[in-house]
Amino acid sequence: MADLITDQSEFEAIVDDLATADRYALDTEFHRERTYYPQVALVQLAWADRLVLVDPLAVDLAPLAKALDGPGLCVLHAGIQDLEVLELACATVPSRLFDTQVAAGFLGVSTGSLVSLLERFMDTTIPKGDRLTDWLRRPLTSDQLDYAAGDVLYLLELTDIITAELTEMGRLEWAQEESTILLTRPRNRRPPEEAVLRIKEARSLKGKAFRIATALGAWRERRAAQLDIPVRQVLPDIALVAIAQQAPTTVEGLKKIRGIDGRHLRKGADREILTTVGAGAQSEEEIKPPARGPDMPRQLRPVVTLVTSWIAQLARDHRLDPAILATRSDVEALLSGEDGRLMHGWRADLVGEPIAQLVNGNAALAFDGDGRLVLEARSHEPLETQKQK
Repeated sequence: MADLITDQSEFEAIVDDLATADRYALDTEFHRERTYYPQVALVQLAWADRLVLVDPLAVDLAPLAKALDGPGLCVLHAGIQDLEVLELACATVPSRLFDTQVAAGFLGVSTGSLVSLLERFMDTTIPKGDRLTDWLRRPLTSDQLDYAAGDVLYLLELTDIITAELTEMGRLEWAQEESTILLTRPRNRRPPEEAVLRIKEARSLKGKAFRIATALGAWRERRAAQLDIPVRQVLPDIALVAIAQQAPTTVEGLKKIRGIDGRHLRKGADREILTTVGAGAQSEEEIKPPARGPDMPRQLRPVVTLVTSWIAQLARDHRLDPAILATRSDVEALLSGEDGRLMHGWRADLVGEPIAQLVNGNAALAFDGDGRLVLEARSHEPLETQKQK
C-alpha cells in the first residue's frame, strides 16, 4: 500500500532516506492543457521496500533536488517529459538515469508502453487508468492512487530483467549511454522566434506577412510564458495568421480580425499586438524558415532511401528498435557531413562506418536471395564483366 505524503516535514525525511538509496523509481502525473508550463499533480517514488505518492499541491517539491543530485540511479519509463517537470519543480534533473522504454528498444521493443513491457517481461498487469482523469482535483480517488502507484511498483524489478537481457546480449552500455543522452537533450520549447513554424498556415506566408507572423509568434510565446497560460489563449493561430495578412494599424481594425475577441486584447495586449505588427512590417531583415534538413549533396539524395531500407533490415537482424538504431534524419546528417549521432559510439561501429564505406564505393548493398538486404565488400567489377568470366 502506497503512502500519500501531504506533510512537508515527512516529505523532507523521505528525501533524506531516498538520497541514500542506490536506485529509485520515479514517475509524475501532470497537466499542461491550462498552463504554458506542465503543472505537476503527483510524484510517485519507489525504492528498497517503500512506495510513496507525493502531493505537490500540499508540499514543496524543491527538497527532492537533494535526492536527484545524489549518486542514486533514477529509473524512469518514457521519462523525457518527467525530466521537464523535475527541472521546473526542483531546478535539477537526476544525476544518473535509466529509462526502461529506451532500454527495451535495444531488445527490439519499439516504443513499448509500461503496460506492454510488464506483460512481456514479467507477465504482470497493472491498473489501467483513464487518460483524461483530472490529477489536480482533490481528494484523489482510490482508483487514481492505485493507478499512480502501479507506474513505479514494478519498475525496479523490470529494470533488473531488462538489464540481465541487455548484459547477455552485450548491449547494456548502449542502453545506459542512450539513457544518459536524455539528460542532455533540450527540454525547453524552441526559441520564440521559431514559434511561428508550429503554425501550418503561417509557414506558407511570404515577405512582410511572414515577418509579421514571426514577430507575433515570438510575442505570443513570451506572453504565454509570462502569464503561464497556453499560447492559444493569448492569441489563436487563425487570428495570428489573419493579423499577419491584414496588418491592422488600429485597435478597431484589430477587433475586426477573425478569431479575435475581447479576452485577447485585455491588459494592454491590443497595443502590444499593434506595436509588434508595426515592428514586423518595418523590419528589413530577411527572415526565412530554417531548412527542413541538412544541406546534402544532390548526388547522395538517392542514397538515403537505400540506406534506410538497409537499416530497417539491420534493426531486425539485431533485435533493435529501428528508431533507436538510426532515423532518416540521422542518415541525412551523416551524408551531409554533420556531427550527428551516427559518428559516435556504438552507432558509428554498427551503422556509421558501413555507410561511409558504401558512399566511398568500397561496399555494396545486395539481396542475399532470401529477400534480405546485406552490405558486403564491393567487387568493383560491372555485372557484364563478371558474366564474361
